[in-house]
Amino acid sequence: MLFLVKFTCAVVTRALFILISLIGVWRVTGVKDDNNYWFLTFLFLPLVIEMFITLKRRKGQDYKWFSPAILMFLISIIPSIWILELHHQQNQSSSMKCKKLDSWENVKGVINLNETMGNLTYHNYLKVLLILLIVGKWLLPLGGGVTRDELSQLLLIFVGTAADILEFTSETLSDVKENSPQLVYIILAVWTWSMLQFPLQLSVVNSKPETEGEGGTQNASLLTRHSTDIWSIVEALFIQDGPFLVVRLTVMTYFDVFHQMLVFFAIKNFLVVILNLYRLVVICQDFRAHGDKREVVVLSHDSV
Repeated sequence: MLFLVKFTCAVVTRALFILISLIGVWRVTGVKDDNNYWFLTFLFLPLVIEMFITLKRRKGQDYKWFSPAILMFLISIIPSIWILELHHQQNQSSSMKCKKLDSWENVKGVINLNETMGNLTYHNYLKVLLILLIVGKWLLPLGGGVTRDELSQLLLIFVGTAADILEFTSETLSDVKENSPQLVYIILAVWTWSMLQFPLQLSVVNSKPETEGEGGTQNASLLTRHSTDIWSIVEALFIQDGPFLVVRLTVMTYFDVFHQMLVFFAIKNFLVVILNLYRLVVICQDFRAHGDKREVVVLSHDSV
């Protein structure tokens, strides 16, 4: 019975991934009015192949450190989001011309169903993607060695990460679209880079040795004892808050864009970077002090 539940969850989760990706491709072909974009469905093949391999070899069970299903899902859906955003940017100027309802033509432009659905689909597509990543990770069978407590911690981290990413894309893109179309590509690249946090689960999975004797954690290296802490610091510095801070500072200094939300989130990213650097220093000092204390104990034991 347990195997059947795991098998069903693995299949249903990947089916949802494929369905959402297919909706993205369908939306791209609609807004671009080009059926050649259906070739984007070939990006679904790695996800389908991964599903069969996982179901056959691992009975649907995910991996401990890494989720190939989520990575393949991102590969299949990110190109569609890029195309939709760039199309939305190119057509923004024309869609924003009618700002007043002072004529019947403007009223018809505001209530035009196709235009409204196009914008609604784009803005909500990112939200659906992030929500599905969290729900999908929850539904996927646990990887070997991953506890339910670690999974719950990972899901809570995903919720906070998704909120930060959604705010970054929506607020920052709206600040620079009219000033620099080139920076839109940089923002999308940073957004894509930040999405790589979701396939990885190194920030909560415990890799410390189980034994606590002399051959266990006492003789373990820094990376072994504090792997989860160090990986969470690396994520903040190089995958999320660090790149987000650089982009926001560029928007404020180069484009002279200042408003309350932009400054607030820039300060928030700066504080996260500083606090993680401080945390890294504390971890290194604590490890060094623990090592010096262990050497003193060994020397006193030898002298006796």
